[in-house]
Amino acid sequence: MKQLQKWLQARSLLALGAWLLLATPAIPQDAAAPNVYNIEIIVVRNGGGGGEDWSVRTPLRGGDKSGEQFVGRFVAAIPPSQYQLNDLKARLNAAGGNVKPVAHFAWQQTASAWGSRAGFTVERLAGNVPGLSGRIFLERGQYLHLGMSLIYSGGGGTYNLSEIRRIRFFQRNYYDHPVFGVIALVTPVKKGPAGR
Repeated sequence: MKQLQKWLQARSLLALGAWLLLATPAIPQDAAAPNVYNIEIIVVRNGGGGGEDWSVRTPLRGGDKSGEQFVGRFVAAIPPSQYQLNDLKARLNAAGGNVKPVAHFAWQQTASAWGSRAGFTVERLAGNVPGLSGRIFLERGQYLHLGMSLIYSGGGGTYNLSEIRRIRFFQRNYYDHPVFGVIALVTPVKKGPAGR
């Protein structure tokens, strides 16, 4: 008798489980909330150049377009009190010399599809920064990449920095040009797959 009761209970539980599976609507994998990232940028004037013509546009290095169509979403501006590179900016200002910060800004966003080059303008991210324009973009394929196509006018010339590279969370990344450069820090807002 006890075996019959156990068998009936097990059968009832299986039927209930099957009913729950069928009654619950399927949620597609893509419907999950995308990861949000903090991106912080310091643009510095190097004061270098050595008399060479550094105004020549360089092609943007990076991979082929993936064919995916999703575009990153701007989430929020980050207030200066929450910047993680404030100490570095203060050291650059105090050091004297040729390297001087010209802009410091941060925001939150989701990543665009790899190869889309869909990003945000400097004006959207930092407001009006004299002499600085262009776009910054965050892309995810197999790895997370931060790229930019920036134009800096200063010191009697106009200069272009176009580069994309794989980033790692919590590490400072330096995008170099003899006249100006960018220090970037990318961190996840919530836990997700680590930048590789």
